[in-house]
Amino acid sequence: MKYTVILDKDEDGIYIATVPALPGCISDGRTVEEALSNIREAIQGFIDDMKADGEPIPKDIEIIGNVELNA
Repeated sequence: MKYTVILDKDEDGIYIATVPALPGCISDGRTVEEALSNIREAIQGFIDDMKADGEPIPKDIEIIGNVELNA
């Protein structure tokens, strides 16, 4: 199963990883690699909890494109 992950760098230089298809599934790391490793574990735990609760497992979002603004 694949999920889109969004990485943002906060003001302290920590990478925050979120999964749009799994609201509330968030992790972080000092490096991109660490954040991705941590979010992979978070996704697995999130899905395991959903399965244990008998909830349907969401599919990944479909990314159509990006919007660029001159702001």
